[in-house]
Amino acid sequence: MKKVLLTGATGFLGKNLVPVLNEKHEIFGVGSEWDLRCQDTCRKLLSKAEPDVVVHAAGSVGGILANRENPGKFMYENLIMGANLIEAARNTEVNKFVLLGTVCAYPKFTPVPFKEEQIWNGYPEETNAPYGIAKKALMKLLETYHEQYGMNCVNLIPVNMYGPHDHFNLTSSHVIPALILKFYNAMKKGESQVTIWGTGEASREFLYAEDCARAIDLAIEKDIDPEPVNVGTGKEIKIKDLVAEIAAQMGYVGEIIYDTSKPDGQPRRCLDTERAKARLGFEAKTDFQIGLKQTIEWFLGEQKCT
Repeated sequence: MKKVLLTGATGFLGKNLVPVLNEKHEIFGVGSEWDLRCQDTCRKLLSKAEPDVVVHAAGSVGGILANRENPGKFMYENLIMGANLIEAARNTEVNKFVLLGTVCAYPKFTPVPFKEEQIWNGYPEETNAPYGIAKKALMKLLETYHEQYGMNCVNLIPVNMYGPHDHFNLTSSHVIPALILKFYNAMKKGESQVTIWGTGEASREFLYAEDCARAIDLAIEKDIDPEPVNVGTGKEIKIKDLVAEIAAQMGYVGEIIYDTSKPDGQPRRCLDTERAKARLGFEAKTDFQIGLKQTIEWFLGEQKCT
């Protein structure tokens, strides 16, 4: 049994990760009560937790709108939190550091499926570039710490996640929870149409959060180098097909309008997952329709409790 310091334990991924890691490890989970933007706070946290492994899942994140409105905030906070924590882990000689990166780090026009070696081949999609660049810089920081100090670290690049405990609001949510909330509100208010940003032609790959949690668990157990490892399903879906699936599962029968004046974001996202299979022994297991059903059921259950 290892002692694992988990940042972001009260967030979306963290809430899905804790029960998976608890099966094997002792978890020291922290949320916003520890301000990781402060280097001294990070030193105190590592001293208090005395972990064998740090899993850094905390971050300032959001959808297209949130990224457009907070580019400086997202870049600064993700950079400073990660750098502070990595340096504190080095100084306390933590056995392993697992960083959760982002698919947003890939160049805007990366050939599909995205291969890890392509991550430095261009500039990320503009609407989420500051967040993606911050995470990419942290990945490189870990690689240099491995090179100079022999730090044992893992760089995971999860694709867009969904599942229970996600954040459901129309300003900072990612696409799946935002769509679920849109249809829920429209049905609740008896509205005859729902407007979707973009053309619907962009594609995305989605990973059920519990599957990502199992990949992180494998990263804790396996001895691999800090070269980036994609974590996903290797399957993509067009936004218009995603919209139709969520509408059908929720029973929405109104009109769907696409506002083509709004951005699509990156044209396509789909990961090559061969490295995860080879080095971690990881393959995503959750069927997408079943994962969506479980996410929608969780969301509806939460509405009954409020």
